[in-house]
Amino acid sequence: MHSIKFYLAILFICFEAFSAHADEAISVKLGYASLTAAGNVSATALGITGTTLSDATLGLKRSNNVTAEAALQYGDGRLSVAYLPLKFSGSSTLTAPVNFNGLLFAAGPVTSKLKADIYDIGYTYYLVNMDDLPSRLQLGIEVALKYIRADTTLASTALSQTSSATVSVPTIGARGRVALADFIGISGRVGYIGYAKNRFLDVDAQIEFSPIPTLGIYGGYRYMDVKVDSSGVLIDAKFTGPYAGAFFRF
Repeated sequence: MHSIKFYLAILFICFEAFSAHADEAISVKLGYASLTAAGNVSATALGITGTTLSDATLGLKRSNNVTAEAALQYGDGRLSVAYLPLKFSGSSTLTAPVNFNGLLFAAGPVTSKLKADIYDIGYTYYLVNMDDLPSRLQLGIEVALKYIRADTTLASTALSQTSSATVSVPTIGARGRVALADFIGISGRVGYIGYAKNRFLDVDAQIEFSPIPTLGIYGGYRYMDVKVDSSGVLIDAKFTGPYAGAFFRF
């Protein structure tokens, strides 16, 4: 929590500093994402290695949640902060006993939850920035920090266990945009890093439609390949799916 406050404070200071010297675009987006999870989770505690549980074993359903992003375009730079909550739940019947967070769950009916809050702070420097022509082209290098807070829960009629982990993962990649003025545009980004036992691959493609300069709608597709291995929690999964929403800018 302290890390989140620190990152948001830094972002706020940057926004204030940029706003004092620029008349460039500030945009705010609110959307709705519907993502699926495919992969494995486990939780180790008390020296007992957790059983690897797949999304099929747990019967995880889609995550449907509201998303948010705020961004400032200033000259050749773009500063952004985004929030993506994930919440998967499911029910299934275990065919054999499993170890989860140091406890043995007997074969039988169980329910499960996988929750993750992903905070994404990024900065793009556009090497190509033709944004003042009728047809616009932007292409740049992007660095970002993903702050992930994840919880996994397994429950039966007799037991219930929750295991949590927090990790910060920096990524580096690229962002691009092709647009016809403010009317319609296509943008994309990709970022990746892998270190120690963690990794994060983030691929995002989006189209924007803005019938008037200050308001519009957007839709896209997100692909994330995430591995979090921290505090006895292992999440090794791919999160994919569409999203859509509305935005305003000034």
